Amino acid sequence: MSAQKVRLVADEIRGKSVERALDILTFSNLKASKLVKKCLESAIANAEHNNGLDIDNLKVTTIYVDEGITLKRILPRAKGRADRISKRTCHITVKVGE
Repeated sequence: MSAQKVRLVADEIRGKSVERALDILTFSNLKASKLVKKCLESAIANAEHNNGLDIDNLKVTTIYVDEGITLKRILPRAKGRADRISKRTCHITVKVGE
């Protein structure tokens, strides 16, 4: 998924509490919200297990989306021609804190 599409979702939850952010992502219709929700849940689990933080006090302190590699694919067209398709990827970084 392209970074541009994921940034729309990331901008909605930046600075919000973890509970509120999960609610927003759960009821969002965008496909990118599932990817961001998975990253956020992983960050919450890491904060609880590795650092011993309380989940109730956590906030999304930092979230940013960088562009990843672009996979180049071929789409066959008429008369032996071909078009190039760019399958874009992204890197999602989520930091939670109190």
